[in-house]
Amino acid sequence: MKRATVRGLVITTVIIGLNHQALTQQQDIGKAEYTFVCASCHGADGKGGGPMADALKTKPADLTTIAKRNNGVFPLNRIYETIDGRAEVKLHGSRDMPIWGYRYTPSLLCNDFPVLCKEYSDPVFDPQTVATRRMLALIDYLYRLQEK
Repeated sequence: MKRATVRGLVITTVIIGLNHQALTQQQDIGKAEYTFVCASCHGADGKGGGPMADALKTKPADLTTIAKRNNGVFPLNRIYETIDGRAEVKLHGSRDMPIWGYRYTPSLLCNDFPVLCKEYSDPVFDPQTVATRRMLALIDYLYRLQEK
């Protein structure tokens, strides 16, 4: 009886572990954000060779070398401010409206286009919290892209 219980627990643990790993890989929000808002210019690998790169006057930055260009330190705050529009990057547009626009400023979307604001219509979720989680997931993915 004891042996059967232990075997059952081991099998259950293995199944849960494999499912957790698969779910984690499927739900990489940071990678999804990157693919949605960055990859067209910076490329799927983050090295600056996305499909839109040739159409730009200035080659997109290699995002895999952010830490390397900053003496081995990943500048989290500066990256956050770049994504949310506080730090100006000419190619991303003005600080008021970065190229990804409403994606990280949901209050503007909800005010200007309430019909498109269904993602934020649940009163439990604050629109700014949703945007902040997206940005943090994207920053985490950029951190993971850094060259070792």
